[in-house]
Amino acid sequence: MILYPAIDLMDGCCVRLRQGRFDEPTRYSAYPAEALRQFEGEGAEWAHIVDLDGARAGSPRQHEMIIDLLDATELKLQIAGGIRAAAQVEYLLGEGVDRVVIGSLAVTEPDRVREILDRFGPDRIALALDVMILEEVPMVATSGWTEASDRTLWDVASRFPDARHLLVTDIGRNGTMAGPNVPLIEELATRFPAAAVQASGGVSSLRDIEQLAAAGAAG
Repeated sequence: MILYPAIDLMDGCCVRLRQGRFDEPTRYSAYPAEALRQFEGEGAEWAHIVDLDGARAGSPRQHEMIIDLLDATELKLQIAGGIRAAAQVEYLLGEGVDRVVIGSLAVTEPDRVREILDRFGPDRIALALDVMILEEVPMVATSGWTEASDRTLWDVASRFPDARHLLVTDIGRNGTMAGPNVPLIEELATRFPAAAVQASGGVSSLRDIEQLAAAGAAG
């Protein structure tokens, strides 16, 4: 299993959103570059960075700052938030980002996402499937976690048989440190055994990570 320490960026600052609420950010004193160096010093190989402003706006807002962070770390970077076009993916990969995350577009324009996967390769693209659990059914959310779609996690994931990386966040657990949704990850890994599933939301202990690894999570 690969651990992806994550940095959520709002106005250039490291923040944490509880259950995806943009109006309740917890702000941290560490600058992004400092956080990356700390992750690296503790043995991380990857970091996951989210442009929250871009996720909310539907287009990148902090990519230039994120690119500057490449000079501050040897970590491989996986970048998310507001990415909607192949040109944006090309820019990030061309500047040295290792993997780009596509979220809402997987729901709204699956054909375009399949073209992006074909063009850049499944190792360079991760699909972020953020879910709201509604009546025990995982429904994929869009627009930076703010809107529930009419598509289930299983429906959306099945549209991309060539996708190699699926990043799944249970929004209700995100930022709560109340433990991950292990059954959800286990079912996803079982249904889509060829995918490397990244589990996100609620992780707060080594025990959580052990349970996710046993459930089939790759990250």
